[in-house]
Amino acid sequence: MSDCLFCKITKKEIPADVVYEDGRLMVFKDIKPSAPVHLLVVPKEHIQSIAHITDNHREVLSDLIYAAKDMAEKQGLSGYKLTFNVGREGGQLVDHLHLHLLGGWGSTVSE
Repeated sequence: MSDCLFCKITKKEIPADVVYEDGRLMVFKDIKPSAPVHLLVVPKEHIQSIAHITDNHREVLSDLIYAAKDMAEKQGLSGYKLTFNVGREGGQLVDHLHLHLLGGWGSTVSE
């Protein structure tokens, strides 16, 4: 999608504070964090939301969760939340599938 904010970020048309990237996904800091650590794990493929996934997306969903786990470890988080918001009524503000990694409350967080 040409007007999708996260597609533009993954294509590097818009800058972001990227902490990880591979061929299938990108992880970057949320610009309005809701926690001391608030990272977004985003597939490079445009998928609108969890409500729009198909069986073909199993691998990318697995990649998102494993990347979030790895990022939590690298950030030194002993506990954290992983959240998918689905649709406007579920709090999704950008129509591109993304996983929120939230943590750092009361723990030592590495920068």
